[in-house]
Amino acid sequence: MMKKILLLSILCFIVCSHTQGQTQVINDSVNTELFSEPLLLQHLETLSSDAFEGRRTGTKGAFKAEKYIVNQFVSNNVSPLIINYTQPFSFKNEGKNYSGVNILGLIKGTLYPERYIVLSAHYDHEGVENGQIYNGADDNASGICALFSFIEYFKINPPNHSIILAAFDAEELGLQGSKYFVNHSIVPLKEIMINLNMDMVSRSDKNELFAVGTVFNKTLEDVISSHEYSTTIKLLKGHDQGNWKENWTNSSDHASFHKRGIPFIYFGVEDHKDYHQPTDDYENIQPDFYIEAVKVIMSVFEKIDVLQF
Repeated sequence: MMKKILLLSILCFIVCSHTQGQTQVINDSVNTELFSEPLLLQHLETLSSDAFEGRRTGTKGAFKAEKYIVNQFVSNNVSPLIINYTQPFSFKNEGKNYSGVNILGLIKGTLYPERYIVLSAHYDHEGVENGQIYNGADDNASGICALFSFIEYFKINPPNHSIILAAFDAEELGLQGSKYFVNHSIVPLKEIMINLNMDMVSRSDKNELFAVGTVFNKTLEDVISSHEYSTTIKLLKGHDQGNWKENWTNSSDHASFHKRGIPFIYFGVEDHKDYHQPTDDYENIQPDFYIEAVKVIMSVFEKIDVLQF
């Protein structure tokens, strides 16, 4: 009888130890996640829903998007770069006066707090035309929601450089938000090391994500060329010089930084059939590609965050 009890005790110990080991592995796996993938998709589905009315600059939908973004910054303890996170500005486009709002957060760097990396995406889109809502899921709710995932990432991986999280307004009306930002810079422009801009990163039938702008900076070209960032999607250089049908050097908010001599990488995909159409909806993004694209951009960021240039 005693032998049976001893044997059962040993078996119980082995099973319990094995179970604890499994639990530890599972917990470690959870703890090493870069960000919550379901939450990324949830944010995108929400921000590109009809409730935001296409987020056109100066409309109720844009104001609602502004509040949504600010709430994410506040709830995740992101410091404001400017009072209330908001940088209002006015401009004229095609004879019409507009009022826009940039949303700016700050995460202090651990090693180089006075040197800045600007992570940017624009939150405005086309609004409502002829009774149809242009929700702009890929263009560019995808970039904004990637910013939210970066906030999660920084909680576990504090950056070396200070990070300015910039949600720009009025990109669709001539890059007005980013122009205002660089022309009325809150931090000295000479302390901005680089702009990493995300605009349309959630779908590609070819599984291609482009890193635009490396042609202007040898260090950045090496960062992109010297590493394999994914086995499922291709990170490609291009659309900035040479024989490309479309040159994207000035196609989004990174152009405002480039014109001030600040290095940049623009992450984006080639145009698709729903580009600037009312069909650019959440249902047409590619979740697996989107999640992997955000991970790739984070991996590139890691390589850049250890540099000084």
